[in-house]
Amino acid sequence: MSCDNINITENTEMYESLFKSPLKRIFVYGTLKRGEPNYGILINRDNGHAKFKPKTKKYPSVLGEVYDVDSKMLEKLDELEEHPKFYLRTEENIMMTKNESDVNFEQVACVTKAWIYFLPKFKSELLNLTYLTSYSNDGDHGLKYAESDKESSRPEDVM
Repeated sequence: MSCDNINITENTEMYESLFKSPLKRIFVYGTLKRGEPNYGILINRDNGHAKFKPKTKKYPSVLGEVYDVDSKMLEKLDELEEHPKFYLRTEENIMMTKNESDVNFEQVACVTKAWIYFLPKFKSELLNLTYLTSYSNDGDHGLKYAESDKESSRPEDVM
């Protein structure tokens, strides 16, 4: 099922800006989700426009959120994710549905394209870590987001 009928414009201001900067759909699954440490980037209008799409999202087994963003916001996200030097942004198919608890997710979901940030090169031992289907900074995994250079991972830590 296609998600083509999902409206990406809902107000005049956004409609007019589409001619200057068409919206791109992005899938976020970590610190950019609502309530997580980097969510403020998505809601700060100085960074550009981001419109949350109120549906459950899944790629392919990771729960996340979808936003329609303008080019200015996409540039800000590229800066945060250090695209293309660290994370790589690629356009992929994702599934969206209204109810994440639906047992038949794959049967009721629609498919749409979205940009996703991937870590294309990583140390193989990272695959031995616990797999998280949905990241939360407050989760019991003990993997808190770190903003300072002293606390954060460097590319050489994971690549």
